[in-house]
Amino acid sequence: MTLRLASSPSTAKLEAMADTVSLADIVRLIEQDIPFNRLLGLEVEEFTGDTVKVGFDGRDDLIGNYALRVLHGGVISAALDLVGGLTALAAILEEMDDQTPEALAERFARFGTIDLRVDYLRPGSGTRFTASGVPLRVGRRVAVTRMELTNEQDTLIAVGTGTYITG
Repeated sequence: MTLRLASSPSTAKLEAMADTVSLADIVRLIEQDIPFNRLLGLEVEEFTGDTVKVGFDGRDDLIGNYALRVLHGGVISAALDLVGGLTALAAILEEMDDQTPEALAERFARFGTIDLRVDYLRPGSGTRFTASGVPLRVGRRVAVTRMELTNEQDTLIAVGTGTYITG
């Protein structure tokens, strides 16, 4: 797994925080310490203030329709929810200058999904899937994100909008 911190003006604060907040620790928490994410095989591929991408491989145990061999809708919504939450987190981290790791951990512990809407556009067929997100609005207590799920052929499978409590 390669984590890419894109270099752009919008990620300057994230990069500056690398000394106090380890992005590797956040990725480890997401990928390994949350059992459901580990079960699904979700991997953080990109984590910036502008874009977050999470990928996973299609596997037999993630199939929802055996006849069509497509992803279960719950897998799709879980991937979109994760990428939406991480998108909100990335935007929040950019705004939290000079915060201690403890303050950041406390704020992260209060994160949660308020609302999630998923529109399933096509059957989830493929071998590799990527969920991506962008922030729509980030306030002091609530963030709204837009997410998409595509397969390895860049076919759009589902879109979503998530609302998250951020503090």
